[in-house]
Amino acid sequence: MSEPSASESARVTERVRSVDPQGIREMFELAAEQGGELVHLEFGEPDFDTPEHVVAAAHEAATDGRTKYTSNAGISELREAVADYLGRDGGPVPDPASEVAITTGGVEAIHLAIHSVADPGAEVVVPTPAWPNPISQAKLADAVPVEVPMPAAEGFAPDAGRIVDAIGPDTAAVLLTSPSNPTGQVFPVEAVERVVDAAADHEAFVLADEVYRELTYGERPPRTAAVADRLDREEWVLSVGSVSKAYAMTGWRVGWLAGPSDVLSQVTKIRESTTSCVNTPAQYAAIAALTGPQEPVDEMKAAFRERRDYVMGRIEDIPRISVARPDGAFYAFVDVSALDGSSGAVAERLLTEHGVVTAPGSAFGAGGEGHLRLSFANGLDRLELGLDRLEAMVAADVDG
Repeated sequence: MSEPSASESARVTERVRSVDPQGIREMFELAAEQGGELVHLEFGEPDFDTPEHVVAAAHEAATDGRTKYTSNAGISELREAVADYLGRDGGPVPDPASEVAITTGGVEAIHLAIHSVADPGAEVVVPTPAWPNPISQAKLADAVPVEVPMPAAEGFAPDAGRIVDAIGPDTAAVLLTSPSNPTGQVFPVEAVERVVDAAADHEAFVLADEVYRELTYGERPPRTAAVADRLDREEWVLSVGSVSKAYAMTGWRVGWLAGPSDVLSQVTKIRESTTSCVNTPAQYAAIAALTGPQEPVDEMKAAFRERRDYVMGRIEDIPRISVARPDGAFYAFVDVSALDGSSGAVAERLLTEHGVVTAPGSAFGAGGEGHLRLSFANGLDRLELGLDRLEAMVAADVDG
């Protein structure tokens, strides 16, 4: 399909025109055109199957006829399961009836939250590199995304001072994604405290994206809501979660938003204008995921840790590139700034000449340039092949 002309683009709204195509998807489409035997390291999707007991729960719900519309906020049993899950490790337990909404993945939770708390012209602070969707969602809400680059020289370690300095009277929300996509960095408690305090002082919400929280490889810090509760600031935190990553359920599209009832009531109201409710059998599957055996999560986490360590070791042996060790998620954000060209050019060269699909760092906002995101949510054999090819590309650049 050809690109639209300027006159054709003018037929859609400015807010839609302001949203850039997602760089991750662009690489996926380029790979589809490329064809051949490719190593796909661009998508953040576990290569494991959904646990059997979760699939069985969805099958039972469907065969029992539990396939009708549900409440806009989701079925009560799932909201109760989410509330219990959020309180497992010492955090406040939200009221499932009024402080939890089930959403179509974590992405809809963020979308609904931003539309509920950010008026046109208000600012949404986003530490970067960051998953690009919240930046697009802020633009679609006629809000202003304020990108705050984390220091690349320090491996993109969370810098609370930079974030706090960006919070002001026009701030409506601050996004904290921990562990981070794409860097895998985890926000320490002290940094979360500073951001929560600063945001609350300006009556701004902290939007805590905890989708990758179960995939933290070191000591897991408390939830943002738990930190805020200790500071008596919990009314300014909106928590986002999902079963997608930890339970290998990306295609089931079940997430949640938890927070104060005055906000959640409005989130539930506007859901009627988006997806109405989440797929009903998928909601029953999510109950089984959250309340059933957790051994599959532990097994996947152990596999991801092993793959992370393998990737770190391989990259350390390749000259001219480097990577900060991720503490969570399943991404390596590789510094390729010493190679020829932009991150987009390096990613395209790696694809077209060596058959490896990655995501360019420029896709993740300010500060991401000069890097590639590699997903290690792949088997060790595919990772080995992909890194062999990456090493070959670097060698070719050196020889060239």
